[in-house]
Amino acid sequence: MFDSAKRIRGGLTKTRRSFFGQILSLLGAADVNDEMWEDLEALLIQADVGMTATMEIVGSLQTEVARCGIHRASEVQALLKERLIETLQTASQPYLSGERMLNVVLVVGANGSGKTTSIAKLAHYHQSRGDKVILAAADTFRAAAIDQLRIWGERTGTPVIAHQPGADPGAVVYDAIRASRARGANVLIADTAGRLHTKYNLMQELKKVVGVARKQVHQAPHETLLVLDATTGQNALSQARHFKETVDVTGAILAKLDGTAKGGMAFAIAKELTIPIRFVGTGETLEDFSEFSAEEFVAGLFQQDGT
Repeated sequence: MFDSAKRIRGGLTKTRRSFFGQILSLLGAADVNDEMWEDLEALLIQADVGMTATMEIVGSLQTEVARCGIHRASEVQALLKERLIETLQTASQPYLSGERMLNVVLVVGANGSGKTTSIAKLAHYHQSRGDKVILAAADTFRAAAIDQLRIWGERTGTPVIAHQPGADPGAVVYDAIRASRARGANVLIADTAGRLHTKYNLMQELKKVVGVARKQVHQAPHETLLVLDATTGQNALSQARHFKETVDVTGAILAKLDGTAKGGMAFAIAKELTIPIRFVGTGETLEDFSEFSAEEFVAGLFQQDGT
């Protein structure tokens, strides 16, 4: 299995060395004062924690500090970690809970979010757990998307069900479900077109794909994972809102976490959208993919480099 703690902490290096490194310095040997609270609030917002989450976290800390009579900023650090973990856990729930013969996972996301690579990593993750996986190339709008998924299928040893470019995405999912049953696969991961959230017709097409899956498999899709590019910060949050309005997003994959200094967006996703983060992508290889853990994530933000 993957060393999730090591990979999450490694993926947070840029975030840790920027904003959260400054928070560590801020909550050092100084006394608690109004300026400290203002600086903490500003740093959390700059790290893309989001206004809503930031105000609630800082407000809760101020209340606790006053109640306990805390005067040293260093004592606030432990309380901050607790609040950050609680924020992430408000949206947590098990991934693919329940027993079933076939688990259908739909993967959605905007162009350039890292969706295809995340699908390959997810397939590899399931295979490492002993699952038999099939991929559905339901992004039929771009021939390159089908080719990319086939390449990743070859690399991971995963069968890919695909039609010609321009085919009906619902028909691809239908055939992939039939193939999964025929071949004894227990996990079907379906790619979808990299829909920009502003394109109404494409979002409606996504609803139709969900409908096809639901007619063929009880309660499918069992997970609808939204891939978000961590490097886009608050723009990713806006995308997530639109996708959530269109389909029942059950979780997020936070891709390219290693490429951003604003990994704090995880808190905004959990707080403002109540979407649990299922996985994080932390690099280029198939192994650079980890189950999300609130505790490991927060520990990674405050870990001292070299420890």
